[in-house]
Amino acid sequence: MHDLAGKVALVTGASAPRGIGRAVAERLARSGAHVVVSDLGGEGVEDGGSVSRETRLANVVDAIAAAGGSAEPATLDVSDLAAIETVVGALTSRFGGVDVLVNNAGSLAGACAFLEATPAQWQASFAVNLLGPVALARAVIPHMQAAGWGRIVNIGSTGSLGAEPGFGAYTAMKHALVGFSKTLAAEFGRDGIRCNTVCPGFIDTDMHAAANARLARETGASLEAVKAARYRAVATGDAGTPEDVAEAVAFLVSPAAQYITGVNLPVSGGVPFGI
Repeated sequence: MHDLAGKVALVTGASAPRGIGRAVAERLARSGAHVVVSDLGGEGVEDGGSVSRETRLANVVDAIAAAGGSAEPATLDVSDLAAIETVVGALTSRFGGVDVLVNNAGSLAGACAFLEATPAQWQASFAVNLLGPVALARAVIPHMQAAGWGRIVNIGSTGSLGAEPGFGAYTAMKHALVGFSKTLAAEFGRDGIRCNTVCPGFIDTDMHAAANARLARETGASLEAVKAARYRAVATGDAGTPEDVAEAVAFLVSPAAQYITGVNLPVSGGVPFGI
C-alpha cells in the first residue's frame, strides 16, 4: 500500500514508546510517506529509566527503517513558534514542503479540578493543544496550496465532543481544535486541502495510563477500580489501542477519503460524549 508515495508527513508528539504519535508515524510510513517524527527534547521515562526524547525519536526512526519505511527525527516544541518556523522551513528547503500534517502533540496541563487550575496551566494548555497546531498549519499550508494537495489531521479527543470532570483546560482546547479544523476545511477545500479531526476515546497510551494513575491517587481507589469506572460507559467495555487511531488517520489522508473534510471521527469504542 503506497497511497502516500513521494509525500512528506510531519507527525508531532511522536516519541512515546506507547503513543498515538508513534503508531501514526509507523502507519504513514507503511503507506509510503517519508515521515518526520517530532517531539520535545529532554528526558522522558521509558521502561522505568530516564531516556531522552531524542533517543526515543531515534528508536521510532529505526523501527520504521527496519520495517522498510523512510523517516527522520526532528526535535520540536510545538509551543515554540520560532522553532516551528525553523523546522518547517528546513523541510521546505529540502523537500519543497510538508504534504501531510498530523497535529498529535498534546498537554494535560490544568488537568485538575477547575478551581485548582492556574492561569499559567491554562496558558500552557493553550500553547500546546491549540496555538501549536494553528502555527504548524500556517507554516505548511502555503506549500499545500501551491501543490494543490494537502492533508491535515488534528488529534482531538472525545473531550472535543463532550466533557469529563477534572480536564477543564484540555477539554476547552480540544473543543476549540474542532472549530479550527472546520475552519481550515471550509477555507482551503478548493485548494485541494482536507482537514479533519480524529477524536480518540480511552486509548491505551502512556498518557492515558498516567491519567488513570492520577485519578487513582486523587480518589484513593485502586487502578483497577478507576479503569472499571471509566470504561463502564464504553460500548466495547475496554480501551482502544494507538494502532486503532493510526488506522483512522491513515484512512483520512488516503485517496479513499478524497471527499471527506471537516469531520470529527470518534475512535472511542462507542464511548458517550458526556454533557
